Amino acid sequence: MTWQAWFTLAVVGLIFAGLFRRIGPPDVLMLSGTILVALVGIISPQEAFLGLSNEGMLTVAALFVVAAGLRETGVLDLIGHHVMGRARKERGAILRLVPPVLGMSAFLNNTPVVAMLIPIVSDWCRKNRISPSRIMIPISYLAILGGTCTLIGTSTNLVVNGMMIQSGMKGMSLFELGYLGLPYALIGVIYLLVIGRRLLPNRKDLLEQLGDSRREYLVDMMVQPGCRLINQRVDQAGLRRLPGLFLIEINRGEQIITPVRPDERLCENDRLTFTGVVSTIVDLERIPGLVPVVDDKYIAADSERREQRLCEAVISPTSPVLYKSIRDANFRALYNAAVIAVHRGGARLQGRIGDIVLWPGDTLLLQTDPHFATAHRNNTDFFLVGGVEGARPVRHDRAWLALGLLAVLIVLMTLSTGGIGGIGGIPIALSAFLIAGLMIGTRCLSAADARQSIDLQVLVTIAAAFGMARALDNSGAADYVAQKVLLIDTSHALGLYLALAVVYLVTSLLTEMITNNAAAILVFPFALALANKIGVDPRPFAIAVTFAASASFATPIGYQTNMMVYGLGGYRFSDFVRVGLPLNLLLAVVAVLLIPLIWPF
Repeated sequence: MTWQAWFTLAVVGLIFAGLFRRIGPPDVLMLSGTILVALVGIISPQEAFLGLSNEGMLTVAALFVVAAGLRETGVLDLIGHHVMGRARKERGAILRLVPPVLGMSAFLNNTPVVAMLIPIVSDWCRKNRISPSRIMIPISYLAILGGTCTLIGTSTNLVVNGMMIQSGMKGMSLFELGYLGLPYALIGVIYLLVIGRRLLPNRKDLLEQLGDSRREYLVDMMVQPGCRLINQRVDQAGLRRLPGLFLIEINRGEQIITPVRPDERLCENDRLTFTGVVSTIVDLERIPGLVPVVDDKYIAADSERREQRLCEAVISPTSPVLYKSIRDANFRALYNAAVIAVHRGGARLQGRIGDIVLWPGDTLLLQTDPHFATAHRNNTDFFLVGGVEGARPVRHDRAWLALGLLAVLIVLMTLSTGGIGGIGGIPIALSAFLIAGLMIGTRCLSAADARQSIDLQVLVTIAAAFGMARALDNSGAADYVAQKVLLIDTSHALGLYLALAVVYLVTSLLTEMITNNAAAILVFPFALALANKIGVDPRPFAIAVTFAASASFATPIGYQTNMMVYGLGGYRFSDFVRVGLPLNLLLAVVAVLLIPLIWPF
């Protein structure tokens, strides 16, 4: 093997390690790797930036705008509010979610679909006294399964399709993946209803003192000069009778008082540390003279606090504040919002707010102005922003227009991919850009909202990964690894199935550790080289990469929707392993058995 192949494999290994250990954002790591292999001459500058012109990547960018148009016109909300119907039990709720989630995620980006459903399902859980932890993971899994049913269901499908076309293969039709995607989804739904439901955690409400299905925070409140609570005992002040709240400690200068006795008297400038859920923290803010300490130095003035609201936001992997402390990130100046508390993976984070280092999926309790949700509704720095009083203006008068444009997009893409009798049409990327432009032109959303809806981190990661994929091909690294896999005897059918299983399982494993798009793009050259070495049609191997890259169920970090429900459902990392790993293995068996029957070797 040449030094170029060794160098490329070493760079890929470093990228994997960096993504797995969260050393930096995926786009920065992938772009750095691509620049490295270009600097040593393994790929040309043109090849390094080949992904910027890839049809799949461009289609993903346009579909971000289309999904934003549907969200801004209230189409998703109109569908979502009819989802739960009269369901009263969790099995019925999951069944009610199956058709709309599978249907919407088959044609839309999964992230807005799940974002739309989370508050609706949360309200339903509260009304029916069912823990959200019983429903949130199924929502994410259903969205992932729905995305495997069509070419535009996920960005991964489009990216692999673009790589297939670049390598000389025929592109996929709009509904081609549905031949496997539909049974794939059906088996996934049966698993969730029969087995997965029994493995989901059931964390009771904090108010029942049996756990914490709602997010529990640590919040510091300062006793201001002139507060009526000064010199009152804790029990007299009513601080021991607030439902769902517990006074953990009092920080008085250099003295820390814990546990706090009922007869302890409050003093001016006492810093009181409470634990509680969002709804009860609001009760604290209503006590005159008791104000939240939003960071180590800043306390909002009374006039400012009257104009502020509490809300929750989930940090996305694209946020510039990742892996920085709240103080170093200058969060308050960046977003005009102050962090009051942080919740991560089913547990509240302790310590000074300013010292907490932010991670993807962290749920932040924020003190904001009334317009925060409107200003950040399409900001990719956050997955969700909720809890702010008042709804943002929605263009309901254009809802049917947006829905009609989506229908036109589906027809155009069906024609362009030969989905109806092989009839030709305009290229798929142009179809997507045409509808995205019409969404803006018909004022379903503004140009500013369209720009803000585009997730640049996803696009840069995809584009840079194409350069790395070309390096694996040019250096001979892909051929070398494929030759090692050929130690499997592929002269008979069982050997071919084993080779396909290796491709699927490696892709699935990498997806759980890094990101689905990066895993698909980096494994694709190996899969293509393996098929060519064996002398069989590479299409089954490309399809295996497509499905395996989307089937991320075993960790919260492999797929965006998993990360969204991770904090909001109060889950722990082990919850995804327990529920998702059996589903991963089950669907791997299904895929490896059915792919050769649908797409012969």
